[in-house]
Amino acid sequence: MTTYSAVVTTGIYCRPGCGAKPLARNTRTYEHPAAAEAAGFRACLRCRPYRVAAPVAAGAPELVCRAWQLIIDGVLDDGTEAALAARMGLSPRHLRRLFVQHMGATPDQLARSRRAHFARRLLDDTDLTVLDVAFASGFGSLRQFNRTMREVFRASPTDLRDRRRRADRLVADGGLVLRLPFVPGYDWAAVREFLGVRAVPGVEEVDGDTYRRTITVEGAPGVLEVSPGGDGHLLLRAHLPYWEGLIHVVGHAGRMLGVDTDHTAGVAALSADPVLGPLVRARPGLAVPVAWNALEAGVRAVLGRGRTPREAADRLGALTHRLGTKVPGLPGGLTHTFPDAAAIARAEVTEEEAALVGALAADVARGHGALDHGTGLDAPATLPYADHDLRHDLAFRLGSREAFPLGDASLRAALAGLGLDPAACHERWRPWRSLAAAHLMAHGDRL
Repeated sequence: MTTYSAVVTTGIYCRPGCGAKPLARNTRTYEHPAAAEAAGFRACLRCRPYRVAAPVAAGAPELVCRAWQLIIDGVLDDGTEAALAARMGLSPRHLRRLFVQHMGATPDQLARSRRAHFARRLLDDTDLTVLDVAFASGFGSLRQFNRTMREVFRASPTDLRDRRRRADRLVADGGLVLRLPFVPGYDWAAVREFLGVRAVPGVEEVDGDTYRRTITVEGAPGVLEVSPGGDGHLLLRAHLPYWEGLIHVVGHAGRMLGVDTDHTAGVAALSADPVLGPLVRARPGLAVPVAWNALEAGVRAVLGRGRTPREAADRLGALTHRLGTKVPGLPGGLTHTFPDAAAIARAEVTEEEAALVGALAADVARGHGALDHGTGLDAPATLPYADHDLRHDLAFRLGSREAFPLGDASLRAALAGLGLDPAACHERWRPWRSLAAAHLMAHGDRL
């Protein structure tokens, strides 16, 4: 886990590796930048902590992880901690206590810090106007934006733009290019290969070392391209109809790619396993990619049952070409956006699949209910036909740390090849069963 060092004599906090050498007795450590900022410290101008990934603490409970995913989705942009707590089935006081205990800051403080850090990266990396940066970062007004940036960085947005270094600005022939920070050790090649096997034709593609996919923003199509960047980051090129709410698009992309998830403790634990260990040690930087949204997670889980990843992807591709929106002029092999919930509910599939897909689509269309990123294993249990394997498949695709989708063909192929009993082996990999499953699935893809 990355820790941030704050110096009480200067009021500045730094990320690991900063060249500053303060006396140990004058330093305090924090696990998240928001925690240091809540304690009154500002970001170092030399190491710029806002440019590195700041994941949730590896030991944080599932409730905190799920609430954090909802914050990434913007639940606190125009909502309150009380509403978030009610959605989580907790009291506001208990939710705040959990966040302070495991993150060092309250949900509101974390959301504010996240918006400010994203805005600072936009001021460095792009030529967007200050007004565009404010709304792209999730702020409700220019006044709120200016006030927050002064509180967090002790300078106005205009002053911060003037301070950017010459090498910061990312020049692009098309689209908006941003740095997408990842946790140390992240293996883009392994994640890209995992995504490529499961890419839905027309919606996703892997071309060399670049991953592309179509998305929908408020009903309008867009395209994201991810490719290798420099030390500690990928490059994300976004082609979007407008920039308002860009922070949530980038947050979705980072979550899908697993760039902001710290698996250090899980890798250490699983590497000691006599059977799984060699797979983990061979690719310690493999993250757990998740679905772009809850609808895609549910549809892929239902229509992919009993099929290999490639067969499932081809079936989803056929569905997309029939029900999705065709978008001309897209790069590479991209042709459509994934169908929306209303179209999916009309899909011509088996009776059992239709019942479950319809329930999933209706749940997503309501904007609340059983499916959220970070959902636990019990949440989808109220859906029809949601048996044990399907619940684990849904939870895995939605970012649960404890899911183990035994129904996945690649995972079962890997278990068979390693001579492991599917019904019993996974219990020994708690609490890192999703990470174990990702390594097994990647291994099974190559068998």
